[in-house]
Amino acid sequence: MKTAPSSARILAGFPDKNASLFKRLGVPLGDPAAWIELDSRRIAIVRDLEMDRVVKMSHADEVTCPAAHAPPFGLSADRETATAQAATQVLRSAKVEEVFADRSLPYIYAWHLQEAEISVRYDDSLGVTDRRQKTHQEIEGLAKAQHTTEVVMQILCERVANCEVNADGFLIHDHHELTCERLRSMAAIEFMQRGFSMGHGAICATAPHVADCHHPGEGKLKTGVPVIIDLFPRDNSTRLWGDCTRTVVNGEPSDTVKAMHKAVLDAKTASTTLLRVGSTGDAVHKAAESRLLSHGYPISRGEITNQPSIQHGTGHGIGLDVHEPILLDHGGGQLLEGEVFTIEPGLYGREDGGVRVEDMLVVTHSEPRNLNQLHDGLCWDS
Repeated sequence: MKTAPSSARILAGFPDKNASLFKRLGVPLGDPAAWIELDSRRIAIVRDLEMDRVVKMSHADEVTCPAAHAPPFGLSADRETATAQAATQVLRSAKVEEVFADRSLPYIYAWHLQEAEISVRYDDSLGVTDRRQKTHQEIEGLAKAQHTTEVVMQILCERVANCEVNADGFLIHDHHELTCERLRSMAAIEFMQRGFSMGHGAICATAPHVADCHHPGEGKLKTGVPVIIDLFPRDNSTRLWGDCTRTVVNGEPSDTVKAMHKAVLDAKTASTTLLRVGSTGDAVHKAAESRLLSHGYPISRGEITNQPSIQHGTGHGIGLDVHEPILLDHGGGQLLEGEVFTIEPGLYGREDGGVRVEDMLVVTHSEPRNLNQLHDGLCWDS
């Protein structure tokens, strides 16, 4: 007789918000769902109306719905509660005593499991390790997303570079002053026309607000002052993200900005060289940081400065979420073949503005594969 499993693994939540759950179900459901792994069996619990889609798109061995696993006292009319109850019943029926959950498990599932005297343990690799190493299909999907991101990036950079300038030095586009807000709106329209969405917005920032490296930017754009444009849209067809940053100057950049740009490109080259299997996120970041320090720029993490300074790590994982483990930063762990990262060193200050350049790269055993084709200079005259 086969022995019943004493432990299992569970992921649960809303697949349209939970990328690890979506990866398993293959459908971005807006209703609650659960994924249970019992020995070699994979069970998907979804709303009855969604079962056919999940059967076609997932690799589940069994696709079922909450109504098929009602507890003796009946299911709640609340869908999320009912899904948690059904998941608990599946595990109880299999005589599971201990279940391992990922970092995203909603407490409603943990509560119902614990009420059924099933211990809930945390597995820090569940929903993380399998997403770090991208499949060939995912890498090509990211390449497509990055290509579209670059198409829109080139449109925006050339628009900034080729604007007319009024008597006060502000940029004019279509007879109106060009602002950070208008530039972001232009990006949103361009992406929407291409089947992409900007769920996290975008950064189009200049001095002085760009001194805060994550400020989205506000106000008028001025000639001679660098504009950081950071676009990170999601491909609606694959749910994979693009992420690219370029810096553009209308007119002639100052010597200070040219020096900042030279240092940033030097840091990007140094860190990219170490982005390979056998290296670490820590080493990649330290290579970039060391180059920026050698150019005379100080570290000011957590502090906004007047003069150019180093404010952040060198990059992050990317895939079904725009920011994924691991980080290219102090303490970053071993790099795996097939991981995809951004490399994005930058310098920021209130007075002269900021410079950041960002590419997306795939980790291999030798040189990383760069998914970017767009040039990384400051001048974008068409």
